Amino acid sequence: MLKLCGFAASNYYNKVKLALLEKNLPFEEVLAWIGETDQAASPLGKVPYIITDAGPLCESETIVEYLEATYIQAPLLPQDAFQAGKVREIITFLELYLELTARELYAEAFFGGKVSDRVKERQRSLLDKYIPAFGRLAKFSPYVAGDTFTLADCAAVCHLPLIASCTKIIYGEDLLAGLPVKDYLKAMAERPSVQKVNAERKANTELMLSRNK
Repeated sequence: MLKLCGFAASNYYNKVKLALLEKNLPFEEVLAWIGETDQAASPLGKVPYIITDAGPLCESETIVEYLEATYIQAPLLPQDAFQAGKVREIITFLELYLELTARELYAEAFFGGKVSDRVKERQRSLLDKYIPAFGRLAKFSPYVAGDTFTLADCAAVCHLPLIASCTKIIYGEDLLAGLPVKDYLKAMAERPSVQKVNAERKANTELMLSRNK
């Protein structure tokens, strides 16, 4: 059986977990906090990583691509190569430009740390450029890449709430408010897989915060 290693407060862990649930794959969750990971499976000590019969894999996008290639049931990528490329394009924009840019602010937004005004100004300038660009790619009709739930939704459901919350805390406004993100997330929250991920994320986040006190 596949083993998903990491912790459910992580948006990248939940991206993989959501793909596993949507594909109806049996898997075991193995709790591994930062600093407690298997170095052989995750050389940088990051989560998530998975253990397969063939060996370990790390990095969330590598993992979901492996799952999609290995388990053909409930496909999360279009069969058409160009349309599959458009799904991957949205994931790249979302993670490389939006989430990783906002991540520089998470220490202050969520964990009681401090981010310099210089960093805040720099990230705001980047997000003001990147968010409209993402909006030109995302469809929200009703799914982020079109009329079918795909790997892009596995990423969007997990990343967009953090980006919205973070920017509202740091800048006093939700920088995603110009996109139909709230309606999209509300619709996605009706899916049983998303409900499960959200509930377990909330419980694990509380556990994580209690460990850090």
